[in-house]
Amino acid sequence: MIIDVFCHILTPKYLEGRNKKALSGWSSSKGAAYVRAVPTLFDLDNRFRIMDKYPDLLQVLTIASPAVEAMTKPEDAVELARIANDEMAELVLIYPERFAAAIACLPLNDIDATLEEIDRAINDLRFRGIQMSTDVNGKPLDSPEFMPIYEKMAYYNLPILIHPKREATTPDYEGEKESKYLIWTRLGWPHATSMAMIRLVCGGILEKYPTLKFVTHHAGGTVPYLVTRVGCLDEFNEMRMGYRYEQHLTKKIVDYLRMFYNDTAVYGNTPTLMCAYAFCGADHMLFATDMPFDSQAGYRLVRETIRSVEEMEITDAEKKMIFEDNARRLLRLPI
Repeated sequence: MIIDVFCHILTPKYLEGRNKKALSGWSSSKGAAYVRAVPTLFDLDNRFRIMDKYPDLLQVLTIASPAVEAMTKPEDAVELARIANDEMAELVLIYPERFAAAIACLPLNDIDATLEEIDRAINDLRFRGIQMSTDVNGKPLDSPEFMPIYEKMAYYNLPILIHPKREATTPDYEGEKESKYLIWTRLGWPHATSMAMIRLVCGGILEKYPTLKFVTHHAGGTVPYLVTRVGCLDEFNEMRMGYRYEQHLTKKIVDYLRMFYNDTAVYGNTPTLMCAYAFCGADHMLFATDMPFDSQAGYRLVRETIRSVEEMEITDAEKKMIFEDNARRLLRLPI
């Protein structure tokens, strides 16, 4: 069995409501046009035709970005998150042979409502985790207001899936009005993931909640590639300057970074997966495709991600861990 833990969907009532309630600039953005160009996001028949090519494939549903709290006012985000979660729960119930579980969409611009929705999603809808962006409307993930979320998810012993966030409206250089050449997503998203990981570590989140589990999209961003640089800087500060910035941490930064789980959504690049494997090991890698964001409505991502894992120079037992065992364990799936 192959369990895709990070693929995306836009359910119909949620999409309709989001488009109606989106703040100025979102509905007519290039992102909205891109959504219309990817029918698999909302067309189940299209999705199922692709999945039929891989009878052993199951998906874990997540609502596609942009995050609801970035697009709508708090009161609208609360309503839309409930709609999205109700619709995903129904899909899991109706199509258990297609969808193994769902991950909760949250109105993160209203923390009290978010905590209530987490309880509802996990206890009533049987969701297996929650999704957060690498920042919440500009606030880093180590902000104090998010601590109740981490405490709750540590209690539930279910993961937080981190989706990268950076918009085209964020320029690459001073004096420019927007990012060029898709740098905001091609390079900006892996960088945003890496920044979020470092902030969670250095902000003491994993020190305070050592059982808390995070799953990064796109194999940990740039962290696996730059892990020795991160460690060397830590040692450099301590050796040359006589202090560490993170006095409250009891372990090395790299040791905390290896606590993250990282998915395989790197668009079919086996050397990148081997880099992530060398960083965190097979027991901290989960299969994910980022479906359906490709020129073939998701088919290429599924095909190439499966191939890239199969071509990894690791044991068959380790491949099985990546394809299904880790997802079963981390999400506590009943299947």
